[in-house]
Amino acid sequence: MSINKQSNIEANLQIGPTSEGMVRLYIEADGVEVPLDFHPEEADEIAEEIKAAAAGARVLAK
Repeated sequence: MSINKQSNIEANLQIGPTSEGMVRLYIEADGVEVPLDFHPEEADEIAEEIKAAAAGARVLAK
């Protein structure tokens, strides 16, 4: 599946710190659970990428 292909799959996303000092993105969809742990610096980079993608989407939506 490419990034531009739409999907009807519904997923739940939870984000929070772990007791080990990591940032966890926890994704659950159709009974599949995917915990993704990142160092705080990596999480900051991901947050920047999400903000850049949101800005790009706003431009495309106009």
